[in-house]
Amino acid sequence: MEAKAAIEENMLRRIALGDTLHRSARKFGERTALVEGGKRTSYAQLDAASNQFAHHLLKSGLQPGDHVAMICNNSAQFLIAAYGILKAGMVWVPVNTMLAPADIGYILAHAEAKLVIIDDQLYANPAFRATIDEMGLPHRLCDALAQETRDMPASLPEVFIDERALALIMYTSGTTGHPKGAMHSHLSVHSALTSNVGNMSIVPDDVFSGVLPLFHCAQFAVAGSALLAGASMVIQRGFDPSALLAALARERVTVMFGLPLMFGALLQHPARAQSDLSGLRLCMYAMAPMAKPLLERLIAELCPNFALGSGQTEIFPMTTYFAPEEQLRRFGNYWGKPCSVNELAIMDADGTLLGREQIGEIVHRGPNVMLGYFKDPEATALVRRFGWHHTGDLGMLDADGQLLFKDRLKDMIKTGGENVVSAKVEEVLLRHPAVATAAVVGVPHPQWGEGLCAFVVLKPGALCDAAALQAHCREHLAAFEVPKHVGLLEKMPTTSTGKIQKHLLRSANQRLFA
Repeated sequence: MEAKAAIEENMLRRIALGDTLHRSARKFGERTALVEGGKRTSYAQLDAASNQFAHHLLKSGLQPGDHVAMICNNSAQFLIAAYGILKAGMVWVPVNTMLAPADIGYILAHAEAKLVIIDDQLYANPAFRATIDEMGLPHRLCDALAQETRDMPASLPEVFIDERALALIMYTSGTTGHPKGAMHSHLSVHSALTSNVGNMSIVPDDVFSGVLPLFHCAQFAVAGSALLAGASMVIQRGFDPSALLAALARERVTVMFGLPLMFGALLQHPARAQSDLSGLRLCMYAMAPMAKPLLERLIAELCPNFALGSGQTEIFPMTTYFAPEEQLRRFGNYWGKPCSVNELAIMDADGTLLGREQIGEIVHRGPNVMLGYFKDPEATALVRRFGWHHTGDLGMLDADGQLLFKDRLKDMIKTGGENVVSAKVEEVLLRHPAVATAAVVGVPHPQWGEGLCAFVVLKPGALCDAAALQAHCREHLAAFEVPKHVGLLEKMPTTSTGKIQKHLLRSANQRLFA
């Protein structure tokens, strides 16, 4: 009886991620929560199915607090399983499905997963299946969950959940090497979702796109925010411009979330002119800058309101919001103003907070900051010096309080005694009409310490050479900022969410100037 009384007292006032879906189902029961192809899942169905999975986990021998990993691509079943894990009081560990089997094996071992939910298509890959089988880790196939759990109770499990306890571990996307596991509590994620609903003015009539991977914090934050507000989401397994255009028109999507390259692909698609996209009220982009010419066309031809949302796996997104009304007033790497959930400041290396128009490290504090890195107290201590979370990004607040991103701290290039902001050089390269993508890194140079290297992917059909791009840079940059080498690539190394992996460019070109 004492245990039951403690759980009832806990449920009376707690903040728990699974409760957000349960409460939406109480309010919006038969409203559509998810659309996947021709299948529609109501809030009542989504809540009941995730409750059944939670009961299934609890009756399988697992305990609240155990770590359950998921290696799954986008589907309604993905969200059923994720919310089921959270409702059972267990720790959700989503894993990037695009990683090599060895890297997935590392994460599963590091995260101390007791069970893994696996995408059926991935498990059909012999190399992937061998990795899982060699670990001897209990696993379930994602598509079979509905059948396995159909006899379980559809009610919300009565489990004690501490809002400040570990709810999920999300591994960083690995743009700098080995991934770290960012630990978040129910409170940190819940506070971010609530903030997002306000920033994006989400209402129950909204319909969201869902093309980016749900295992990534940004897309899950969008999905969680939509479900918190009673909105709908159209889930697609990946980015297909034709399929997305059809879904935007058919479902009257009001909010699309994507990468700049996705919006560019829609703009250029031959079916776009015949697609009714008048339902769009807001297009959110993230994880990469938007070139000025592209943004101007998108606002004129696709959707009147574009906004940039920024954040990190370590600070549940969003942390900054570059609002639609600011998009054409300022150009460069503007990230906007802090969201209601967190405080933002600029700090020097000694922990002193800087004033407007002074460059330093971007730091945050607020309830959406992670608990720390799993099993890495040294890295945790390093990023929370002076009572703030350190992003590793350089920036400044302009006179109006808008955040201007300058560079990653480690991407600042020191050449001949001068500091070069790689993002500045990239911005200039992106102005060239032939350039689709650009990345600038520093590699060892016998004379200058570091030499600037630019790597460029040209637009389809464009013709341009390194000399022309260097000449373009000389028109807009100081001599020491002009790349000493320009390499043309067919494809840029990126993470699954489109972030350029500069560490791979650096490591592959260490002896370029030797």
